[in-house]
Amino acid sequence: MQILCLTALLLFAITSTVNSCLPSELAALQSFKSSLREPNVGLFNSWTGTDCCHNWFGVSCDENTRRVADINLPAGTLYTTFEKAHRPGYMTGSISPEICKLTQISSITITDWKGISGEIPTCITSLSFLRIIDLAGNRFSGNIPNDIGKLIHLNRLSLADNLFSGGIPSSLISLTSLTQLDIRNNRVSGFIPTGFGKLQNLNQALLSGNQFYGPIPGTISQINRLSDLDLSQNRLTGPIPESLGLMSTLGTLKLDTNKLSGTIPKSLLSSGISDLNLSHNMLEGNIPDFGARAYFTSLDFSYNNLKSAIPESIASASYIGYMDLSHNHLCGPIPNAIDYFEASSFEYNACLCGKPLNACKLN
Repeated sequence: MQILCLTALLLFAITSTVNSCLPSELAALQSFKSSLREPNVGLFNSWTGTDCCHNWFGVSCDENTRRVADINLPAGTLYTTFEKAHRPGYMTGSISPEICKLTQISSITITDWKGISGEIPTCITSLSFLRIIDLAGNRFSGNIPNDIGKLIHLNRLSLADNLFSGGIPSSLISLTSLTQLDIRNNRVSGFIPTGFGKLQNLNQALLSGNQFYGPIPGTISQINRLSDLDLSQNRLTGPIPESLGLMSTLGTLKLDTNKLSGTIPKSLLSSGISDLNLSHNMLEGNIPDFGARAYFTSLDFSYNNLKSAIPESIASASYIGYMDLSHNHLCGPIPNAIDYFEASSFEYNACLCGKPLNACKLN
């Protein structure tokens, strides 16, 4: 009987160990939970017991090692899951530095909670297995960690819609596995690093709505996989690099609402770019000729200092879905190929005429 009892206790101990998190990781998750407050959904109600790998909402583990691999807490998805989509996502608090004890974690997604604040724990750069950091849609502040470049496996860094400040850390250009960089709508300032072109796997670079100044680095054109570049709503100056129009995969280029000067590079109108916005700058000179490759879902040159006539070569464009040339100094007849646009696409110029504006005067 005594042997049976000992055997039962031993089996219970083994089972408990198998069905438990590593003590340090269990404690780390409990600290993570205690630093956050979420009163509406109750998503942390499932975070009970010692087995964080089983039915802890938003937590997943490696099947073999049972180490925490992901924290996935996107507000919108969770509110739909909990059938409370009518309530706005709202969570307050901060991210505990204890999260850095989850040494095997590969993904941290905590998005759109609106009220999570504080800084990113600097120790996060020691989590060498991280592939995804997505903290968009909160109120995080402070600087992007200086040592972010240590995360050599990182392929997505999304910090959009927060209150981050400071500059882009010089180490960021060491993230050669990065495919998506999204730091839109923050307070990040300074120069865009000249070494930006080293991010050879980048396909999205979204830096709009910040306070970047200085020139657009020409090295960006060395990123062969870049398809989406958004530098709008900053304080960038100087000319637009001609080399941007020579990029084979670039489909979206948004440079609007800056202080860019010089002329529109000819290459941009003969490229594969389909969404081109250069509005609200200080560009001058003529609109270049359109090439045979031109296909634009959206083309916006409004609020610049462009002059002369709209080139007849615009008829070479195979498609233009939306166009705005208003608020410039353009003059002359509107080509028949684009007279189907609304008058607002051409208003506030020096002397444009013809459909959809007033008829041109005969000499």
